[in-house]
Amino acid sequence: MTGPRPVDGATPPIALTIAGSDSGAGAGLQADLKAMSALGVFATTVVTAVTAQNTAAVTAVHPVPTEVVAAQLAAVLDDFAVASVKTGMLATAPTVRLVADRAAAGDLPNLVVDPVMVASTGRRLLDDDAVDAYRSHLVPRALLVTPNLFEAAILAGVDPSAHADVDTMVALARRVHALGPTWVLVKGGHLPGVHVTDERPAPDRVADVLFDGTAVQVLEDTLVVTRNNHGTGCSLASATAALLARGADVPAAVAGAKRFVHDALVGSAGWDLGRGHGPLDPFGWSSR
Repeated sequence: MTGPRPVDGATPPIALTIAGSDSGAGAGLQADLKAMSALGVFATTVVTAVTAQNTAAVTAVHPVPTEVVAAQLAAVLDDFAVASVKTGMLATAPTVRLVADRAAAGDLPNLVVDPVMVASTGRRLLDDDAVDAYRSHLVPRALLVTPNLFEAAILAGVDPSAHADVDTMVALARRVHALGPTWVLVKGGHLPGVHVTDERPAPDRVADVLFDGTAVQVLEDTLVVTRNNHGTGCSLASATAALLARGADVPAAVAGAKRFVHDALVGSAGWDLGRGHGPLDPFGWSSR
């Protein structure tokens, strides 16, 4: 799914990603830029961390000082009419609180919070102070929060289950919603068998759970079996933010973002970029 190009000099809608840099360009703000651009939105950026990584490993992480993050954020918001905002890796508790303060002031419209707390291996990326800042300050300000199973469990204050299922995801969505966001999307990418490195049988379909405090929607799609899945969470959140910037409501934006990511996974399924988990095909190169 791609967005319409501006015609006759029309100004495209503007989105903002506040995220870390991925030198391998499969995830992080590089993935956000690609997804937003593919969907017809002009993407602005605030860099929160510089990472040294490729498809196989992350070898270094350098958080950007909070005052520099604040200066970037002020520069963008002072000059651009930002229609939606996506947060990714925020790296430190002071940066989480900084972003939350701007959200509380009404400066971050249509805020999509991808709470990057856990690596795909399950390793924690944030200390307890930063997790508490998410719970107490940032998540309550979000229009939509998009945790994976591990992150939803951390936000909910429970241990992730080794035998998680859709019922577990619904329970987690309810607990995360109680923190205050308007919508919660618990992603099913870590359900048993979904990862290609998982020894358990792969399901035919994979589910995400969308919850607004009243209605539960189970959003299923065909599982794309591929090792090229680096940046799926980043791309889903940033694609959702892009579609919100284009005027979609949350259910439509999430549905459109899921189609976009599914197509991007299909497009790159046979690629051989790097030794590990390769990137997606956000521009539909493989179908041309």
